Amino acid sequence: MQNRNRVLANVRRGFSLIEVMIVILIVLAIGGLVAYNVMGAKEKADARLGKIQLQEIQKALKQFKLVHSRYPSDDEGIQVLWNKEAMTDEDAVKNWEKLLEKPMPKDSWGNEWGYRAASEHGDETTYDLWSYGPDRVEGTEDDITSWEGMDDANSGTGGATDSGTSGGGSTKGG
Repeated sequence: MQNRNRVLANVRRGFSLIEVMIVILIVLAIGGLVAYNVMGAKEKADARLGKIQLQEIQKALKQFKLVHSRYPSDDEGIQVLWNKEAMTDEDAVKNWEKLLEKPMPKDSWGNEWGYRAASEHGDETTYDLWSYGPDRVEGTEDDITSWEGMDDANSGTGGATDSGTSGGGSTKGG
């Protein structure tokens, strides 16, 4: 009788292959769900970060206009907001001030910001600023632009919204 109890005790010490496989499948399924949700959150966070970056550049462009009575030229691009050497107007160099503490030549997906001094989307006295978004393709829904969804098209500050269209032109940014 003692030998029989010992044999039964030895048999039930481990898990069967089926039980181990089921546990592995459950862990993999939970890991897949977590990864799917985390990746979606990262994409949303990158899109929000891109919009925030565009708004920061727009604020700096507005400050630049207040100081110099103009927006940066296509040759200067947005890099003139943090790089004095990018300034092409030698008379204006003495009034130059750093308007962005950290350089932002690229958006949150690693693309250079598109910038055009004379807007092709509304008031020509303003500028166009855009990012092609994560797909890096012009004219898709994930583009972030300064001209779509503006509350006041003549304000010159633009709005940071997603756009179905995008513009070409200079991509001077750094």
